[in-house]
Amino acid sequence: VDIEMFPGLVPVTFKDNYVKTWISEDIPSFDIASYVVGTVKQKAILFCKSKGVLAGVPFFNMVFDIVNCKIKWLIKEGSYLEPNMDIGKEGYIRVAEVTGRACDLLKGERAALNILAMVSGIASKSRRIKEMIDENNWNGSVAATRKVGPGLRVPQKYGVLVGGCDTHRMDLSSMVMLKDNAIESCNGITQAVKKARKVTGFSTKIEVETRNLDEALEAINAGADVIMLDNFSPSESEEVAAKLKEIRPNIIIEASGGITEETMSTFMNQHVDIISSSKLIQGVQHVDS
Repeated sequence: VDIEMFPGLVPVTFKDNYVKTWISEDIPSFDIASYVVGTVKQKAILFCKSKGVLAGVPFFNMVFDIVNCKIKWLIKEGSYLEPNMDIGKEGYIRVAEVTGRACDLLKGERAALNILAMVSGIASKSRRIKEMIDENNWNGSVAATRKVGPGLRVPQKYGVLVGGCDTHRMDLSSMVMLKDNAIESCNGITQAVKKARKVTGFSTKIEVETRNLDEALEAINAGADVIMLDNFSPSESEEVAAKLKEIRPNIIIEASGGITEETMSTFMNQHVDIISSSKLIQGVQHVDS
């Protein structure tokens, strides 16, 4: 995967729609510290202080672009960094150089560091999980859920991608996912799928959340493209997935519900295609810089 091309995935409107709000939130009125340091040109060094995967470069760049600073990256995005934390500052790794007026460096510093630390933390966890997939010789993918921070969807999903895992659907418009509330409002899976199919067109997949074998069978017979086995045990998910694959070999099976990094490998069997977990994003430890 050519991670160097990933910044091209970020919407061109993201800087104006989101990044500028990060800075305006941090500087709602007078910035006294920036006034104190003045306008002399300075160079700031970005150090990595804890081990992890470097990710979030385009968002870091956007912050400093807004405050008219220039960045020289010394390490490529996606690299795994392991500073020697036992010897203090001498063990830190130089990641980038940022040049600009002292006041502008201060204006962008905190927003840039915060987003880089968060996205790098997500990429680091995704990298660990990708390594787990490889160790288990599993042909499936682990995907993040839509449980993202408001306004942080793009950088958080970006971190998942840099780490080597799957973004899953980006938003409500990316794929139809029929959960229990939608199913109950339509009096059943079959009606819900039928209603959704009328307006999705040929290019949009329909996924149905199921809680047992009977619901899964109804979903596959209704024409769902993806069957989610929600809150199944590892053995139950393997058994039900195998039965569904016998009926329709190309059906996509997703295991979900309470799956953590510690339990994930137990769901990696030949019949399950996707494992989804909110833990790729939620509660992830940030990488200190």
